Amino acid sequence: MSQSEPVRISIMGKEYQIACPPEERADLFASATLVDERMRELRDGGRIVGAERIAVMVALNLAHEMLECQQQKSGASSARLIDLADRIEKGLGSPR
Repeated sequence: MSQSEPVRISIMGKEYQIACPPEERADLFASATLVDERMRELRDGGRIVGAERIAVMVALNLAHEMLECQQQKSGASSARLIDLADRIEKGLGSPR
């Protein structure tokens, strides 16, 4: 693993310096861009005021999306296992 180096990112016009290994920089910049876009969307929507409140709402929305993806992935895995079990039973023939 490489040494972390300081990297500057900008979110809603404010700069942050983050320690990040060189091999993770692209992911850091992509994450910062996503957060910046989401925060600007909420701010521009005018329903939520204040950077801290906007940041919390974005964090909650992203966490919710992540959990939904995990549940879908888990559900897809379960469905595949059930399908596989059905095919195995059919292949073995059901006992009568």
